[in-house]
Amino acid sequence: MSALPNCPTCNSEYTYEDGSLLICPECSHEWTPGAEAGDSEERVIKDANGNILNDGDSVAVIKDLKVKGSSMVIKIGTKVKNIRLIDGDHDIDCKIDGFGAMKLKSDFVKKI
Repeated sequence: MSALPNCPTCNSEYTYEDGSLLICPECSHEWTPGAEAGDSEERVIKDANGNILNDGDSVAVIKDLKVKGSSMVIKIGTKVKNIRLIDGDHDIDCKIDGFGAMKLKSDFVKKI
């Protein structure tokens, strides 16, 4: 069995592989092998007011959002806890109470 590197965030030795990612079960940090050595091109994601967003932040929706394929609407002021930042056009992955798993654009939220 090959030795996996320690977590670059918390230095835990209990990392494991999940597909092409390495994951730390203690701090939930995910990274690709070889990326732990100086990622200088990290993408900075900002909310509608220009505040920098991080994984685990709480945000509020700043305008009514229609849910594609449904007649439901996410109302202005809806609070979303524990967001996860991802790559792509919709750069926030989250769970909204009453709606379930969603992907949101950072342009339509503000950090709480």
